Amino acid sequence: MGEESLKKRKGEDKGREDRQSIQNHEPQTMNLQKQANLFLSPFDPCVGLISGICMIVGTIIGSGIFVSPKSVLANVEAVGPCLTIWAACGVLATLGALCFAELGTMITKSGGEYPYLMEAFGPIPAFLFSWTSLLVTKPSSFAIICLSFAEYASAPFYPGCDPPQVVIKCLAAAAIVVITIVNSLSVKLGSYLQNFLTAAKMIIVTIIIVSGIVLLAKGKTENFKDSFKDSKISVSSISLAFYNGLWAYDGWNQLNYITEELKNPYRNLPLSIIIGIPLVTVCYVLINISYFTVMTSTELLQSQAVAVTFGDRVLYPASWIVPLFVVFSTLGSANGTCFTAGRLVYVAGREGHMLKVLSYISVKHLTPAPAIIFYGAIAIIYIIPGDIDTLINYFSFAVWIFYGLTVLALIVMRFTRKELRRPIRIPIIIPVIVTLVSILLVLAPIISAPELAYLYCILFILSGLIVYVLFVHLKFNWPQKISKPITMHLQMLLEVVPEEEVIQ
Repeated sequence: MGEESLKKRKGEDKGREDRQSIQNHEPQTMNLQKQANLFLSPFDPCVGLISGICMIVGTIIGSGIFVSPKSVLANVEAVGPCLTIWAACGVLATLGALCFAELGTMITKSGGEYPYLMEAFGPIPAFLFSWTSLLVTKPSSFAIICLSFAEYASAPFYPGCDPPQVVIKCLAAAAIVVITIVNSLSVKLGSYLQNFLTAAKMIIVTIIIVSGIVLLAKGKTENFKDSFKDSKISVSSISLAFYNGLWAYDGWNQLNYITEELKNPYRNLPLSIIIGIPLVTVCYVLINISYFTVMTSTELLQSQAVAVTFGDRVLYPASWIVPLFVVFSTLGSANGTCFTAGRLVYVAGREGHMLKVLSYISVKHLTPAPAIIFYGAIAIIYIIPGDIDTLINYFSFAVWIFYGLTVLALIVMRFTRKELRRPIRIPIIIPVIVTLVSILLVLAPIISAPELAYLYCILFILSGLIVYVLFVHLKFNWPQKISKPITMHLQMLLEVVPEEEVIQ
């Protein structure tokens, strides 16, 4: 017993010495601190104009353009309105991004919508945003992308019929697990994977666009005749079509999550937006035109994987290229989503609005491992019951509530925070238009075609008020008593520590 007590005492002394060593910045920890600063410091500007444009293009172009064309067309049922909505979604994304550019250069903090809502409306709307993002919008986005990957990866093995849902969901879950592990273990590996997958993404986009242009030059224009005939136009159908189109454009506000890392953000943030999003819009419209050169509306709606059908008809016998590169593209989008997952949690944790353990950093790998693993686990839960279209509607409804609220914050701060410096000042009509469109997108489906999913989404967002009052405002002690041993065990299992213990 005496020896055990002595060992225990020595272990405690050793732990105390290690903690003191970190606090005193002894030489053996300096290398770790330098590496951690490279990954975590929100004040190290390393993203220039070209990188900003690539980030916007690389984040937006993912699974959406290979999944949403069918969903957009299903809501309007004609080629003309379908192409119009794709172009209109690009315009709306550009206007929204310009509003975020003013916000991002006025309040130069990372974290996307979170610091803007905090500055304009206070902690409650900001908390509700982080609450909804953490448990709904971010994980469901991850799930949608991985389901899209699974559909395209399994389609070649089931020619002439739809792949079984069990196969699709198992593949999607496997993709989530692999991407989560990669990003939890190594920042560099996740970054290298992203660079490779982004290059592959642009290859398939170029192949589809060039093929479409060649077919148009050969006179394949019969599917564009009477393109507005038999279209189904209503407020509800247009709103749902916009939901699916805007899902493909999601990521237009990505640079606002890393404003602190931008070189000269007053110049590069708006320029990246003005160049990047119109470039994506042109690509999306041309890709849809390419699809319609070889498929009628009916054939496109019947296709399980639109890009695969396009490849079978245009690139045969090299049609295997399309599903392969689409898989790369969707994986790249999923990896990018996971790669940036820890940023919002970090900022919310800094304000005391999230479980502290979710903002901890891996000592060995210098990654936000708890946040990434949490996102992966929640995303797998979303995969189990949902299909892609339902998840997109659920995701878009929730996310546009906060997009609209954030742009409204810009209008409010024009009057309440006049003292704030505004290097970029857009015409007030732009945020007014985006706010009105956001209200229309949120209310139209509820009024014209009410579904319980929308009610559940609103109730979930409002349930965050209870969590805020109990755990943030009142700061009950008993949750801390429960969370402390859980946090301690997770720290030992994952080998993670608070950021301040790694970076001083």
